[in-house]
Amino acid sequence: MSENKPKNSSVLFTKENYVLMLVGGVIVALGMLLMSGGKNDPNEFDYKVVYSTTRITIAPIVIVLGLLVEIYAIFKKPKQQQA
Repeated sequence: MSENKPKNSSVLFTKENYVLMLVGGVIVALGMLLMSGGKNDPNEFDYKVVYSTTRITIAPIVIVLGLLVEIYAIFKKPKQQQA
């Protein structure tokens, strides 16, 4: 039984890609955590807490940065090995 694999077959993602994807996922999760806020009473509306700079500005920026890291990790090509 011989397998018909091309000689130039390479893996799609390397360890570096997976590490970058993990980092991007952690950054997105951090942004979601920032957006969720802290311990608030659900029966009481506090304008300053709901519309704080952290929830409205910083958290979405962190999420977008995490998504950009994810995109970079997906499109990053592995380095060519010298043979």
